[in-house]
Amino acid sequence: MSRFEGRIAVLTGAAAGIGRSAAEKFAAEGATAVLLDIDIEAGEAAAAAITQAGGRALFLATDVTDDASVKAAIAECLARCGPPTILVNCAGGSMVEDDVVTDVDLDRVWSQTLDLNLRGTFLACRHAIPPMIAAGGGAIVNMSSGAALRGASPSHVYTAAKGAILSLTRALAGRYARDGIRVNAICSGRVYSERIVSAYGRPGENGRLDDAQDAEGRMLDYPFWVGEPADMAEIVLFLAGEGARMITGATIQADGGRSSY
Repeated sequence: MSRFEGRIAVLTGAAAGIGRSAAEKFAAEGATAVLLDIDIEAGEAAAAAITQAGGRALFLATDVTDDASVKAAIAECLARCGPPTILVNCAGGSMVEDDVVTDVDLDRVWSQTLDLNLRGTFLACRHAIPPMIAAGGGAIVNMSSGAALRGASPSHVYTAAKGAILSLTRALAGRYARDGIRVNAICSGRVYSERIVSAYGRPGENGRLDDAQDAEGRMLDYPFWVGEPADMAEIVLFLAGEGARMITGATIQADGGRSSY
C-alpha cells in the first residue's frame, strides 16, 4: 500500500517549484493532490501532468493573500475530494526591491512580501485546520527559508516574513497537538525553482541579478546549500508521513549548514 493512499494533500504555490514537485510525489504515493495557485495556466498544466502520470490531482485557482479566495478553495476541496489531512504552504517569494530596514521602500515591498509569505500561510492554516480536526488530525508543513536563521541577508522584509513563519509554526503546533495535528517548518537553502534560476542563474550561469560567481564561492564551504525542488519535496513528504509522528513544532534546517557554521 502506498504511503499516502487515500489522503488529501492541499499544497499552496503548487503550480511550480517545490510545491509542484511535492504534489507530484504525494500523488505518486497514493494521495489526492489539491494544487492551489494564482497562476491558472501553470496550475492546470501541473495537475494535468499528475493525472497523465496516473495520479489524482485537482487544481483550484487561489489567491493565498485573499481570505475569501482561500476559504472558497478549501470549501471546494471538501466538496470534491474530502477533508485535507495534509497542508503544505509553499506559496512565497521575495522581491528584487527588498533591502535593509533603513532603505527599503515600505509602500512597495512590505505588504506584498508579508501578504504572500506570512498572510498566505496564516490563511491556509486558518481554513484547513477545522476540517483537518474533524477528520481526526493531520500534518502541516510550512516553507520558511535559511534567511530566517541568519543575520546576513540584506532582504529584511523577506527575512522578517520567513522568521514569523517559524513563530507561527510553533504556536500552531502547541495549540493543535491536542487535536492530532503536527506542524513543522522547513528552512531551505537555495532551490533551483524556476523563480530562482531566473533571478540568480545556476553555477556558471548568471541570472538577472548576476549572482552565479557569488554562489559558486559559497558552495565551496556549503556544498549542500543548493538543490532541486525534489530535494525539498522529499523532506516535505517525510514530515507529512507517519515516520515523523514524533516531530512537531520543529524547524528543519535544510540549508546545507549555512545557518550552523
